[in-house]
Amino acid sequence: MIRIAACQYAIELHESWEAYARHLEALCAEAAERGAQLLVLPEYAGLVLSGQLAPALRGDLLASIEGIQPLLQDWRALCTGIAAKLGVYLQPGSLPVRDADGRYRNRAWLFGPGGELGFQDKLMMTRFEREHWHISAGQGLRVFDTSLGRLGILICYDNEFPLLARTLAEGGADLILAPSCTDTEAGYHRVRIGAQARALENQVAVLQSPTVGLAPWSPALDENIGRAGLYVPPDYGMPRDGVIAESAALCPGSSQWLICDLDLDEVRRVRNEGQVFTRRDWPEQFERIRPA
Repeated sequence: MIRIAACQYAIELHESWEAYARHLEALCAEAAERGAQLLVLPEYAGLVLSGQLAPALRGDLLASIEGIQPLLQDWRALCTGIAAKLGVYLQPGSLPVRDADGRYRNRAWLFGPGGELGFQDKLMMTRFEREHWHISAGQGLRVFDTSLGRLGILICYDNEFPLLARTLAEGGADLILAPSCTDTEAGYHRVRIGAQARALENQVAVLQSPTVGLAPWSPALDENIGRAGLYVPPDYGMPRDGVIAESAALCPGSSQWLICDLDLDEVRRVRNEGQVFTRRDWPEQFERIRPA
């Protein structure tokens, strides 16, 4: 049994590094004090760093992501220190990172008690990211080996594409982290339905962490709607609707943690003893529909 925490993360303005660091440290400490071993923040949670820029820069869509690049090294060190101090695994949300080719990618790092474990880039870009923000797609999927189990990360829109989660499942992931950032209720439900479908198809667990609240100072994070949730395949020993837990309010006024206990051995058991074997039977569908 592991205890995991997904944050409904309110986008707040922190105008100094010290204020932001105190905020992130206190937020993570709150979850750790409640026994959480894995902490997940949402897509673009790291973009809150842009609050430290001058108003004209943080209010400019492109200038805001350029302006936070000098802060990334200190941000990674901060996250490394929080994970080590609290003895937790921390996925502190994603943020745009400029790579050596000059392109920005939406990147989610994972930190553990022993240091930085690596990152996963978003692979499928929304229209806003592609057409207005000029964020480029990453390449490849990674499974992270941890003392809690094997984890994968699918960022927001990536959860709406079955083959991505299938690739992680075939790589041994038992739990997929789904940091998300959506500005409409419809957008939230698209990701949430995708997350639950991926849990059903692959007989794995999926943990969603969303942004919430209004941030008129940020053209990228101005409106945020979402609900944190933990989803599993609905089968023997699992909740009948496949929902272990969801946060109570769709859009609370402040950051709130959804903290859940998850037995990955029980999730694995369903693959061998369930009413259905969706994971095992996946290849059959392609054999049946392949043209003669």
